[in-house]
Amino acid sequence: MNNLNLKISHAKTQDISRSQIRYNILRLAWPVIVEMGLITLVQIFDMMMVGHLGVDALNAIGLTLQPLMLGMIIFNGLSVGTTALIARFIGERNREQASRTFQQSLLGSTFLASLMSIVLYFIAPHILVIMGAETARVVKLGAGYIRWLIPGLFLQWIFIVISAALRGAGDTKTPMYVNIVINIINILGNYLLIFGVWIFPRMEVYGAGLATSIARITGFILLVILLHHPETILKPNWKEFFKIDWFIMKRIIRIGIPATLEQAILRIGQTLYTRVVSTLGSVAFAAHTTAINAESISYMPGWGFSVAATTMVGQKLGEGKPDEAEASGIESLKFGCGVMAFMGIIFLIFPEFLMRLYIDMSDPNARELIYLGARNLRIVALAQIPMATQFILAGGLRGAGYTKPVLYSTMIGVWAGRLLSAYVFIFHFGWGLVGAWIAMCIDWFLRSAYVVYLWKKGEWKFTEI
Repeated sequence: MNNLNLKISHAKTQDISRSQIRYNILRLAWPVIVEMGLITLVQIFDMMMVGHLGVDALNAIGLTLQPLMLGMIIFNGLSVGTTALIARFIGERNREQASRTFQQSLLGSTFLASLMSIVLYFIAPHILVIMGAETARVVKLGAGYIRWLIPGLFLQWIFIVISAALRGAGDTKTPMYVNIVINIINILGNYLLIFGVWIFPRMEVYGAGLATSIARITGFILLVILLHHPETILKPNWKEFFKIDWFIMKRIIRIGIPATLEQAILRIGQTLYTRVVSTLGSVAFAAHTTAINAESISYMPGWGFSVAATTMVGQKLGEGKPDEAEASGIESLKFGCGVMAFMGIIFLIFPEFLMRLYIDMSDPNARELIYLGARNLRIVALAQIPMATQFILAGGLRGAGYTKPVLYSTMIGVWAGRLLSAYVFIFHFGWGLVGAWIAMCIDWFLRSAYVVYLWKKGEWKFTEI
């Protein structure tokens, strides 16, 4: 009887623990999902508005997306190191070290953002040429768009690291609140400056860039104000802001370098993939860009539960509870797969409706754009669960500081799966845009299979950072 009572008691304790884990996952994930949803909606509205300016405008922005994402690799890598370290320190109840880590990350990101902004301004036209812009007009529009974006990009890069630090400390609401403000201003600014409403000039593509910068400047000022709130967990010492703590900086870099290389491989591979797709012609590429933008809706839940897994795994390992760290990853995965499977059903059933939101039906290419884009969405619907798996389990592995093996999974998926397959399907089999999107799905299946293997292997539980 005593043994039976012990088993029942143990089972109840496990149920309580699982319930608490699920509660914490949802508490961390929902602000990120809302935040990502708002960011995605702004991108969607941007593309919808720009789509009414014609194919050249769509291609000008489409050709800048991957190169600009490529510029974020350093900050994304820095943010992984920041989140993992801060989550571990918070789990250990060491807020002083967590704040010091935040300060060092902020210093490093400010220096790098300044350097990269200057370089980007001068190479803007060359980016469009390298990406395969077909006309001088597309080069001019794209380069101008980038240059209007630069003030906002500078602050966005720093914002990425600040948000990563706050999430590592378990605060996902502050970045959400700030992004609400940013996105409201961005949408309103886009409408006023793209089309020249009321007293505002009609700037078209350039207006989209300027509106984004104004929104991000406003949001960054608000974020700095919120960081001084008495209840903020992380308390950087601003008087010693420029003092480098090499011990902490090296730990951030040690975790961040594999994550940076992963992002570099991912972005370079995606950029080359975009370059391959651009050879299919302006209409096919416009359909590709529009479908990518529509598909990004599904990233919201995946990214939200990925952040929850990253934070929970890091904090639970800091508390010395590897079993609860593993449970946190699995529960996050269950939530993410359920929501993204639902998004896959939407892409299967209503892709034409989604595409019509972006396309001006008076455009002579409208029907072809809708047909091609809808077909793309139906293809990628099949990859939603593998995508969720890769997002969330890779997020958990990064939270443990286990970043090198995740790098290998991305290398295999993006370069062997996406880029090589796309090249073969397009140029050797002649499958066109269908081949490009099948290659994208192969990438997600390969990466998800590899991170599942890494997760089950369990070495991540013993990573020292």
